Amino acid sequence: MPPPLQLFIGLVAGAVGVGYFVYGKKESRFAAMLSGIALCIYPYLVSSVLWLIVIGIALLAAPFLLDF
Repeated sequence: MPPPLQLFIGLVAGAVGVGYFVYGKKESRFAAMLSGIALCIYPYLVSSVLWLIVIGIALLAAPFLLDF
């Protein structure tokens, strides 16, 4: 069973990912939609808490840095 911190980070990343996806779809921002999908999926693929945080921060910043 994964540690509680890993579960919490996955829950928060998924919730923010859904928000990014809805925002991206509403405003027709492809980068926000892709980042939202990635935020929902990546906690299933990463098992290290440190990498969960690093990848999560990168995906949170991606729609602001990549505007397409």
